Amino acid sequence: MSNLVRAIEEKYMRQDIEPFRVGDTVKVHVLIREGDKERIQIFKGDVIAKRGSGLGATFTVRKVSYGVGVERIFPLHSKMVKKVEVVRHGKVRRAKLYYLRQLKGKAAKLKEEQQ
Repeated sequence: MSNLVRAIEEKYMRQDIEPFRVGDTVKVHVLIREGDKERIQIFKGDVIAKRGSGLGATFTVRKVSYGVGVERIFPLHSKMVKKVEVVRHGKVRRAKLYYLRQLKGKAAKLKEEQQ
């Protein structure tokens, strides 16, 4: 039964998304619908969590906007997410970066990974 579900899910999964990890700073290009108009809005922030697999996979992006922390959860395979662009790779040792919620200013910055 699960093989049948997996086979159907394969058809809807996206292959065009650039691979990224927790700790990376990304620009998520999101399709916004306002009435009958559509536009692309960019949400730039740090990936603090990835969860799930298959079609139900999601990732959480956090940014600080005017001194207020904003987090958005994006479905990885959604048609509303047009592009995920990696700006920089962060050096982290955790799978979930929820501790960033308590930090402010420079303390909340992630070090850049050296290639």
